[in-house]
Amino acid sequence: MARSPARPVVRLKSTAGTGVTYVTRKNRLNDPDRLVLRKYDPVAGEHVPFREER
Repeated sequence: MARSPARPVVRLKSTAGTGVTYVTRKNRLNDPDRLVLRKYDPVAGEHVPFREER
């Protein structure tokens, strides 16, 4: 079964500038803007906002 184009795979990059990334899927219909999630950055050693990169 093919994946829906409404839920693309996106990369989340740390705003702390450490270069750490997470990969997730988002619903383009509910979140048309860039996704921002607060996740753990192991290099910084704390939770920081991760922003969707295109």
